[in-house]
Amino acid sequence: MRKLVSVIGDAVIEKDGDKFKAAFEMGRKLVDNGYRVQSGGMGGVMEAAFMGARSSEKYREGDTVALIPSFDIKEANKYADIVIPTGLDMMRNALVANASAVVAVGGGAGTLSEMALAWSLKRLILAFRGVDGWSGKLADTRLDHRERYPFEDKVFGVDTADEAIKLLNEKIELYKDYHQGIRLLDLNG
Repeated sequence: MRKLVSVIGDAVIEKDGDKFKAAFEMGRKLVDNGYRVQSGGMGGVMEAAFMGARSSEKYREGDTVALIPSFDIKEANKYADIVIPTGLDMMRNALVANASAVVAVGGGAGTLSEMALAWSLKRLILAFRGVDGWSGKLADTRLDHRERYPFEDKVFGVDTADEAIKLLNEKIELYKDYHQGIRLLDLNG
């Protein structure tokens, strides 16, 4: 089964800016390497990643999965193959964050929430360093003090899509645990 990797970031970007180029190349390289691309399905980084996925010679229908915030499937960008109208508004960020891995390109508050959710959900997180926004701020850091895994675990900073693919291929199988829900500590013994 091909793994889903979410590409997250700004919903509005310059058409040929650094974020567009990074997201496009990330989408293409993901499909080139046997992954499917998931996102919130709207514009900006999400659309660029899907465009890149479709430019891959290995692309096939079903490689782009959009988890849109409303029930209106027309809100998805035109490069989405599978559109899931969640009706959850921003709460759908938890669904986007629960892919096999998450790659952040820039981003504002929505991206920050997806990165925090991915951390809590024990997912592998990669973040582009060379762009403004939360990916650059959180690259190469831990989001909190909790130990998620007994090995080097952090938001892994990357500068290129090739570097991201190398890390994905090396680490994705290590991130196999899934969040089991919030549990209360038994303070009485």
